[in-house]
Amino acid sequence: MGAGHDHGHSHAPARGTATAAYVGRLRVALSITLTVMVVEIVGGFLADSLALVADAAHMATDALGLGMALLAIHFANLPATGNRTFGYARAEILAALANCLLLLGVGGYVLYEAIQRFVTPADTEGGLTIVFGAIGLVANMISLTLLMRGQKESLNVRGAFLEVAADALGSLAVIVSAVVILTTGWQAADPIASLVIGLMIVPRTVKLLRETLDVLLESAPKDVDMTEVRTHILALDGVEDVHDLHAWTITSGMPVLSAHVVVRSDVLSAIGHEKMLHELQNCLGDHFDVEHCTFQLEPSGHAEHEARLCH
Repeated sequence: MGAGHDHGHSHAPARGTATAAYVGRLRVALSITLTVMVVEIVGGFLADSLALVADAAHMATDALGLGMALLAIHFANLPATGNRTFGYARAEILAALANCLLLLGVGGYVLYEAIQRFVTPADTEGGLTIVFGAIGLVANMISLTLLMRGQKESLNVRGAFLEVAADALGSLAVIVSAVVILTTGWQAADPIASLVIGLMIVPRTVKLLRETLDVLLESAPKDVDMTEVRTHILALDGVEDVHDLHAWTITSGMPVLSAHVVVRSDVLSAIGHEKMLHELQNCLGDHFDVEHCTFQLEPSGHAEHEARLCH
């Protein structure tokens, strides 16, 4: 008979998902984003600046994304149930996916409107645009500082961080275009700035979307080399083979690994299942940051027995 064992270790405090530690900062960032959004909408209409309106539209998406991130944290921290053994941890990844789709939509809208502005030029007020753009830039820099650390630990926070970063660059582009209009009168600077904002949004979003889909498709965590994991397991004394080796990520900061490990019967008899499991756990724990490891120990020949049962 094989022996199943779930032995986890964590290098971070047990306080929920990786995003949960940044709830307060996400709330502050949401408040700042909503405030700047309103300011830029007013400024965009007063100055007739598409760049400001585009940045405000992006701010609206950011606000929705931050709100979804906070809602996802609430669901992710709900306790596990008999049917949902990992609870609602995946809610954070679904929120990150929704953020990606929203960002792609906003990026496409901004690019379309910028092209339309080339066809039908407008008379943008450079001075007012600079004032409102500067307000947006300062506010975005504050939000970026709040989310800087969290974006390294959570895809959900990273989505929010990338949105705010794109906004900061967008505000900078707004200011530059307004300066050009103010000093040269060249109105095309405004739609050009809008194009820059749109082109900044899309590539970062595609990268985040790829990472999010990797989690949903249960790909191995990017910092876990499965060949190296197999090599480490096989290097243990008495281990003859390893099969059904899988590693995936439930949500940010929660990687999982499972494997069937074939061990010589004499070794299992000599040291016992518990010691063998501890050796496996210690071996992987020294090299890979995996939250939950589940091993099934099997004597030689057990895999063939499983194969016959399956057929």
